[in-house]
Amino acid sequence: MQSDSSSRSSRVSGRARRTRSLSGLRAGTALIAAATAVLAATVPGASAAAPANRVSAQRPWEDGSAGTQRYLDTVRDNPDRLRAFLRPMPKGGDLHTHLSGAVPVEALIGFAADDGLCIDEATLSASAPPCGPGTRPAQDAVSDHDFRQDVIHAWSMEDFKETPAESGHDHFFATFGKFKAVTGSHRGRLVAEVTKVAAANHQEYVEPLFTPQGAALQKLGAGLQWTGDFERMRDSLLADGKMNRVLDAAKTETAREMAEQRATLGCDGSEPQPACKVQVRFDFQVGRAAEPQYVFTQLLAGFEMADKDPRYVGVNLVQAEDAPVALRDYHLQMRMIKYLRSVYRTAHVTLHAGELTSKVAPRDDLRFHVRDAVGTAGAERIGHGVDIMGEDRPQQLLRTMARRHIAVEVPLTSNCQILEVCGADHPVNRYLAAGVPVALSTDDQGVSGTDITIEYARAVTGHHLSYRQLRDSARNSLEYAFIQGRSLWRAVGDHRPTAACATSDPRTGRTTESCRALLNASPKATLQWRYETERAAFEARHQA
Repeated sequence: MQSDSSSRSSRVSGRARRTRSLSGLRAGTALIAAATAVLAATVPGASAAAPANRVSAQRPWEDGSAGTQRYLDTVRDNPDRLRAFLRPMPKGGDLHTHLSGAVPVEALIGFAADDGLCIDEATLSASAPPCGPGTRPAQDAVSDHDFRQDVIHAWSMEDFKETPAESGHDHFFATFGKFKAVTGSHRGRLVAEVTKVAAANHQEYVEPLFTPQGAALQKLGAGLQWTGDFERMRDSLLADGKMNRVLDAAKTETAREMAEQRATLGCDGSEPQPACKVQVRFDFQVGRAAEPQYVFTQLLAGFEMADKDPRYVGVNLVQAEDAPVALRDYHLQMRMIKYLRSVYRTAHVTLHAGELTSKVAPRDDLRFHVRDAVGTAGAERIGHGVDIMGEDRPQQLLRTMARRHIAVEVPLTSNCQILEVCGADHPVNRYLAAGVPVALSTDDQGVSGTDITIEYARAVTGHHLSYRQLRDSARNSLEYAFIQGRSLWRAVGDHRPTAACATSDPRTGRTTESCRALLNASPKATLQWRYETERAAFEARHQA
């Protein structure tokens, strides 16, 4: 019998927990303070005091959505005008983006050429040099148009047409192995590309998923004897500093990669790119299709990493949810997370759950995945949630998610391409009707050939979302982000400002002393304030 060691976990020393939390806090204080200072410096008017009586008389937080909605109604049926309207709309952040799949494929080809990689002519997979028989230099995909198109089609969903031999689901998941040799190095370049796309689409925050030190963690997991006793396995992995050495290397690696990102964008030079203002935090991704000892090892690393490095804020399970091992061990993996949440207090949890249909998984598995993620693992956000109406007692589950403020990350294009759940078949409007917070997201925008503006356009044309619902999505993408700090809002789900900022004016950017104190202390509130100033300006342009 496998045990989650609940009796022993209840005896975990509170003193040990406090020591871990204090250690993580000390390690991250300087980094968070520096990031907050940079953020505050970019907020319009954040240093300018405003006369409270004058600002209050101006009703600074009044709703400007009516005129903007009228304008949206005039362009919703014109794709070009709709995109021109949505592109400059402030969109907050992206809470569901896989670093390896988020970079435009054209950029990946350029990186492969720069690194002198090779591409197999048959499989179109990239590999390290030298380029032997049956392979071509990646540079050929830059100069040879036909070969370039072949690579783009193999590495993305561009022009994909389903055949009896290959579904959209299978083609999508196969792409990652083809460009793995490119994304496995120079991650700073990848982050730079992701933040460039975010900035171009008027986003100010991204929370990419990736696994640092993946090979070292694989080796560590191979040495773990699986017993089902979570506490003893954790003790074994932490013994003799084995895990700490891997995570220290991950911390150093991440610092180097973020320095590479800043250098790529010229962030410390005289002409920094707009992407330098996009804030980045990482979610530690864990492959769910592996055997239990590997999954547990990576999950433990993710929770530990959030204690050690404030750039890591969450943990998530990735890979195809319908993979045989992922289906077999789904509940076991939820119990692993439940145990680790009982030991660690820093890491947040967002989970891919319900990325299923009866076409790819047995119907019995459609009955409990989202519920298990919410009820057992304690997920704070759900990624995809496409099969929500196939769950047992779906309306009750929706009410639970709404009551607990469990947001759902919705990548519409990805769900249509991979699962063929599009238009009216998609549950996004069921989530909205139930009061579940929705945050539109991109998933793997490079592979899917999308961006957040396209996702917003799809939400308008395919799902009839209103401007206020789009605005709520943008606000939710910051409210439910795992970035540190107190919120600008008085309560979760209540888009009225906290008392400290109630008389500050997002239309002018002018802040009261109490609001400036909050912004100086909270990276999250600073992002939200910046968003509100940009949102107010955007709405003001559409009031005629």
